[in-house]
Amino acid sequence: MERYTVRYLLPLLLALTSSHAMAALNIKQVAQGIYVHQGPIELPDVHNHDAIANIGFIVGKKCVAVIDSGGNPEQGRLLKKAIQKITTVPICYVINTHVHPDHIFGNSAFKDIPNVKFVGHAKLARAMAARGPFYIARSMEQIAVNLTEKDIIPPSITVKNSLELDLGGRILVLKAYPTAHTDNDLTVFDKQTNTLWMSDLLFVGHLPVLDGSLNGWLKVIAELEKQSFDVVIPGHGSIDRDWPESVQAEKHYLQKLATDVRTKIKQGKYLEDVLQDDDSIFKAQWQLFNEFHKKNLSSAFAELEWED
Repeated sequence: MERYTVRYLLPLLLALTSSHAMAALNIKQVAQGIYVHQGPIELPDVHNHDAIANIGFIVGKKCVAVIDSGGNPEQGRLLKKAIQKITTVPICYVINTHVHPDHIFGNSAFKDIPNVKFVGHAKLARAMAARGPFYIARSMEQIAVNLTEKDIIPPSITVKNSLELDLGGRILVLKAYPTAHTDNDLTVFDKQTNTLWMSDLLFVGHLPVLDGSLNGWLKVIAELEKQSFDVVIPGHGSIDRDWPESVQAEKHYLQKLATDVRTKIKQGKYLEDVLQDDDSIFKAQWQLFNEFHKKNLSSAFAELEWED
């Protein structure tokens, strides 16, 4: 009983004393009318409360679109306050780029806004229903936030292929992708500034995390790197103005991951053998390498072992 009490009281005490995620957001304008808070490159924990993703908003003449609401309800409230300080234009859309908790659990801060619409990939609601209970069950212990079912808000507008949203003199083009980083990835393209919000389809500095299809992700990169963008916003890491150079490190890592795993499979190796690969050449290049590389190896092996 004593162990149980300490186990659950400690995260609560840390939540009450930690101010890392609860401080005012550092919002920067990266293009005309496009504002981003850059999250730290960290694992989710009881100090940062999963406030680790790049989140932000785009301001039109008629209304505002939020792009990912944050990792907890309080971060969502801080994002809403930041928007209200910058503009009096109402918030009309909250766009979730995929299901991962650091991108969706600020949604509840916006649900009381009149006529607000939540927008996501056609597969996002299913992913939320499947993963939400797991995220909630671990939330207090893992991030010291008491998440509930009310914090899971699925999209009221879904995107199967592409969709245009008019913010008033500003058109956003939302595109849904086949399975890549996840099976519910969505990008947001702002025509006015030629800015692409890639979210977790692009990692900068933070090791890419595979939670979908390695082949699919590489196909998305191949498609996007043929295009020209003035600003590209990743899900984690610094905002970039040197596209497509900024995606080359991610592409190289994913390509080598695929090549190495395929080679081991052809050699008749088992997953246990594949997991011995530490790929030391990448350790200095990527933050959180030790935390995610073996997971990526395991995911890649599960996908590629059944290739023809």
